[in-house]
Amino acid sequence: MLWLSESEVRAALSPAELIGAMESALAAFSAGKIVQPMRTVLEIGPLAFFAVMPAFDGERSVAGAKLVSVVAANAEKGLPTHQGLIALFDGENGEPISVVDGRYITEVRTAAVSAVSVGYLARPDANALGILGSGVQARSHLAALSTVREFTDIRAWSPNSEHLRRFAEECGVCAARSAEEAVRGAGVVVVATQAITPAIEAEWVAPGAHVIAVGACRPNHREVDPELMARARLVVDSRAAALRESGDVVQGIAEGRFGADHIHAELGEIVSGGRPGRQSSEEVTLFKSLGLAIEDVAAAHLAYRAARKAGRGAEFRNR
Repeated sequence: MLWLSESEVRAALSPAELIGAMESALAAFSAGKIVQPMRTVLEIGPLAFFAVMPAFDGERSVAGAKLVSVVAANAEKGLPTHQGLIALFDGENGEPISVVDGRYITEVRTAAVSAVSVGYLARPDANALGILGSGVQARSHLAALSTVREFTDIRAWSPNSEHLRRFAEECGVCAARSAEEAVRGAGVVVVATQAITPAIEAEWVAPGAHVIAVGACRPNHREVDPELMARARLVVDSRAAALRESGDVVQGIAEGRFGADHIHAELGEIVSGGRPGRQSSEEVTLFKSLGLAIEDVAAAHLAYRAARKAGRGAEFRNR
């Protein structure tokens, strides 16, 4: 059994290959080729939970599960808010084949999936990027989205001015004076904050923009203005998960703003051609990402295969 640390996962994963793997995983999930139950979530404190996320890919003969903790208060202590491990098993004989550090995979697979959404939902001429946030996901999204689109104008805003200053200096982005300034006029907008109440307002979002929302994964949390959710062509990674876990969706339905059929498609359906993507240059598209277990398993399996080939990782005997 191979153990892969974060540094070994970083060395094994290529951004372009990871985006391709996420595209394939999304399509397989929406086509019903992946066995994946809803994740089990345990509340372990204020704004803190522990989750178990299993999935099985029969075509690649791999099963796995991510064990992940999300603790918002860690940000104040200089610790990662998301920490975890991904265990991989041979799909034929059930043998454990690898344990992979899950923190970095969670970071980069989330951004890679967002990059897939840009390829299918953003306008081809969208060259201005607005980012709300200045942490791990802001940085990973900047890197991933820049591999699929050339942005000539990149603006970011964060409620933490010191984090924003460092992000702007280290990544070469413009530090906006407000969230509104970061969003207005942007063709692609990333909401990558720890907000549990809306961080983006509908009136800031220009016609034709593509919005990516990657937080607020609990039914009592929101990160998007309800008016924007109702206005946008809504695409999700999983219908079932969105209708159960996403406060932006669950609360919008409960308030009578829209019904379950407001979800236009899963991103995997658009990738495979089963559902259309953007319908006009003026409509606003919104991708609500909750994260799928198969994304973690596919990313970990990609890292495992690359590490095996390169001779990386620490070998442990199962018996």
